[in-house]
Amino acid sequence: MNELADLTESLVAIPSHEDETAAGDAIEEWLRAETDARVERDEAGNVISYKGATGDPDADTLALVGHHDVVPPADRQTTGEGNAGDYVVERREGRIHGRGAADMKGAVAACMLAFRDAEPPDDRELAFASFVGEEVGGTGARHAIEAGFAPDRAVVAEGSTDYSKPGVTDVAVAHKGRRASTLVASGTAAHASEPEAGENAVYRASDAIDAVRALDAPAATVFGEHVSGSLAVTMVRGGETWNVIPERCEVTIDERTVPGDRADIGRATEAVDGVAWEVDQDLPPMACGDDAFADAALAAAREVHDELGLDAPEHVVKPHATDAGWLAEAGTDCLVCGASEPGEAHTETESVGTDVLDRCYRIYETLAERSF
Repeated sequence: MNELADLTESLVAIPSHEDETAAGDAIEEWLRAETDARVERDEAGNVISYKGATGDPDADTLALVGHHDVVPPADRQTTGEGNAGDYVVERREGRIHGRGAADMKGAVAACMLAFRDAEPPDDRELAFASFVGEEVGGTGARHAIEAGFAPDRAVVAEGSTDYSKPGVTDVAVAHKGRRASTLVASGTAAHASEPEAGENAVYRASDAIDAVRALDAPAATVFGEHVSGSLAVTMVRGGETWNVIPERCEVTIDERTVPGDRADIGRATEAVDGVAWEVDQDLPPMACGDDAFADAALAAAREVHDELGLDAPEHVVKPHATDAGWLAEAGTDCLVCGASEPGEAHTETESVGTDVLDRCYRIYETLAERSF
């Protein structure tokens, strides 16, 4: 427990919201010092390591995956002004406080220790990966995948808030994706006293909004559970002054996608004159396609919870996108299991329980050693 807490503190103290290099250096140096594994550092800054049946073409690869970038800290979370300076990290009352403690350097530390300590079956290659750029669209994961990172299965140890019940570390078998898009309505400017002389872009945008409102939200069934996405217009920007017919209007759409289903926004709006649809960001959803893997992970989690006298975890669906989406899209069967606690990630009071990190470590080590 002390080793895990100490490692978490050392990682949390390293600023990594603008430049992840120093955090990656620390992870790489620890792996080289503490393990005999093959350690790689790619051009993007990802740290990837392998041990066990490395090089065996018949071996399956199980990866423990995290990320060492964080969202920008609040002023109170740094020693300087305007997010400058070192990160403030404190340990008190069984919790580690600091930017990235929950999301997700604590879980990265748990993965590192589990990777070192686990003795995988003879036919398994065990991998560890900590990516950069997760908070800005998965740039590190995408780079690693393009460079050939392709484990058969992965536990993504994401620490984002509220996909586990309080006091329990659940196993997410699916998560939603997020597609951000923009409808751009073009018109012709005219004086507002002669509206018929122009084409009102706001009116065209309004027609397109009506078409979006008529669409059903994405939906799917995962492990027998109904998963609902969502679809909402969140911003409308059009016009420059009160007496001019607007020639441009932009409509922002937030869509939470689900495995296998997306709203057909393009088809619904293509009939509206002067309106074009542009996708700005598309973070893919994830659904585990390997029942045996999902069941083995839940069994490992329940075994750990039982040993600690805790309520039993369950298979759940996570509402937020993670790097598991990129891995799943590339063919890896993924699960998400990490230090998820209510109201911690991305907050100015972010913290993680040392007991939660210990629970994660035990689950990762147990699963890494289990045949399935």
